[in-house]
Amino acid sequence: MFGNKKQEADVTAVDSGSDHNDPLANTGKSQWQRIWPVLVCGGGLFSDGYINNVIGSVSTILSRIYGDQYTKSSALQNVSSIAFAGTVVGQLIFGYTSDKWSRKNSLLVSTVLLALFAGLAASSYGYKGSTSGMFQALVAWRFLVGIGIGGEYPAGSVAASEATGELKSGRRHRWFILATNCAIDVGFVTGAFVPYLVVVATTEKHLRAAWRIMLGLGVVCPIILLFARTKLKEPEEFKKESMKYVKIPYKHVIAFYWPRLLVVSAIWFMYDFSTYSFGIYSSSILANIFDSTTSPLSTALGWNVIINLFYLPGAIFGSFLSDWVGPKYALTIGVELQAIFGFIMASAYNTFAEPKNVGAFVVIYGLFLSLGEVGPGDNIGLLASKTCATGVRGQYYGIAASVGKIGAFVGTWVFPELEKINGGSAAAKLQYPFYLSSAMCVFTGLIAFFFLPNVGQDTITTEDIRFRAYLESRGWDTNQLGMIKGESIESRAVIHQDNRDNASDEKL
Repeated sequence: MFGNKKQEADVTAVDSGSDHNDPLANTGKSQWQRIWPVLVCGGGLFSDGYINNVIGSVSTILSRIYGDQYTKSSALQNVSSIAFAGTVVGQLIFGYTSDKWSRKNSLLVSTVLLALFAGLAASSYGYKGSTSGMFQALVAWRFLVGIGIGGEYPAGSVAASEATGELKSGRRHRWFILATNCAIDVGFVTGAFVPYLVVVATTEKHLRAAWRIMLGLGVVCPIILLFARTKLKEPEEFKKESMKYVKIPYKHVIAFYWPRLLVVSAIWFMYDFSTYSFGIYSSSILANIFDSTTSPLSTALGWNVIINLFYLPGAIFGSFLSDWVGPKYALTIGVELQAIFGFIMASAYNTFAEPKNVGAFVVIYGLFLSLGEVGPGDNIGLLASKTCATGVRGQYYGIAASVGKIGAFVGTWVFPELEKINGGSAAAKLQYPFYLSSAMCVFTGLIAFFFLPNVGQDTITTEDIRFRAYLESRGWDTNQLGMIKGESIESRAVIHQDNRDNASDEKL
């Protein structure tokens, strides 16, 4: 499905751990010089985790403050989900600019947008103090901060994946995952822990200040990263293989990559459909277990922190598993195990949904979330960033990630509707989401096992070689790859011929 067998063999080959013949791993840089660009490029995804998870607690607080005025308005769903719509826009825009303009500059712009609109969301205010106007302002700023989040995906993740090519073979997958998905998960945990601390500090008498503080803290990470990112350089592989100054042959790109992009996008859609929906509504789920009239809000938020902590061990263990068995099999193993725990949650929800059993609920629910990180959480971004050639990697990744965020957007609308179809049963209110999510996990595992390619340690370089060969077989002049501003195809051809002659002389 993804090309001829020889090409696939090149992609699936996992090298033995020697970097002797790897030009990217022999750049003369120290270990820290190789690692820090990976961390700085991917670290902005912390904001994705924090901003998208903290809104669940903010929404719970707004429900307590404004009651039916909030819960029976469109703001209930829009406040939680609109950032995903902005993220889709950002992913598509910055996917293009990261290929045709600059990885670094695209990152800097997205960082500024994140800091600016996160701050404005915290200061949302309606005309003449109107409550409905405040909700509308919050929705608008949430959409715009989503655009900034969207830029972190194609610009940050693809730059991080290219930077891992300079790391020691056998460790490249884990460093990419630690810099990207683990950053998101730390953001998720922080997005649960901060609301707990803020509510404890302000008490429930000052919830109007509490939710603004929670959102305002979202500017901290982008401001810190902005300084570090000014020191970044374009990845070496991007310099060699970019299509910045040539017309991208989209006809050939689509013909070569559409089957793979379809599979990666479908898996990402199903993963985000479940993960972000559960993440946003986890505090609401716990609030349903605890009686809001007798239990303080901090109790539900505290248990929400514990649930979110389960993301981290899954993500960290999964980063090593990805290096050990490859992203394809790590994804398949994680998602199928997740399905088992999801079905357990659904079938035994009557028992778990009692306040006295909240500990068991948190453990099983936490393992469900943790296994999602072992599988698609860790590996879908890695697969999206390493199954496409460098020249169009940003756009390929941006499309796949945007489909994932559409899944998250759909999920945040579908889950409340599923809760309404409960047949009068309080248990069924949350059983249906677990049944649906678990069924999607099974389907995801099957798609991954049968249709995803294996991704080895040297796939960044190998994939560029495959794509070059494909373009040449279609008559496209690959001397155009890596051209700099003002350079001609003719001068590139001369340079490449000289390099071939020098290599031939060295062999002799």
